[in-house]
Amino acid sequence: MARPPAKELTGRELQIMHCYWRHGSATAQEIRDRLAEADGLDLTYTTVATLVRILVDKGFLQAINNERPFRYQATRPYEEVSGKLLDDVVDRVFLGSRKALLLRLFGDQRLSAKEKAALEKIMEGLES
Repeated sequence: MARPPAKELTGRELQIMHCYWRHGSATAQEIRDRLAEADGLDLTYTTVATLVRILVDKGFLQAINNERPFRYQATRPYEEVSGKLLDDVVDRVFLGSRKALLLRLFGDQRLSAKEKAALEKIMEGLES
């Protein structure tokens, strides 16, 4: 018996979504070309078209026209999807502890002055 399709994004699906978030609406062929050009990822058209169809089925993309070639656009913003993925990592890997995540992120490496300043600015924004 086949497993039901997962609602989460695979790594390859996430690559496709990044293209849509960067470029807006596009056909599967345009996404294939952008992946090849920007990322050096040479996928076949049928592979990209299948991934786009899966993303439509999962509710991450929608067709915006009725004629071929179909154009698609993201239905969920990057901020929403990345936030949910990060929350999932915190819950599953760090057992819900953001502190454990931060310790893992910053515990092994020294931050540059620029990184420290950016982090301090973020913390000031959270406190106000």
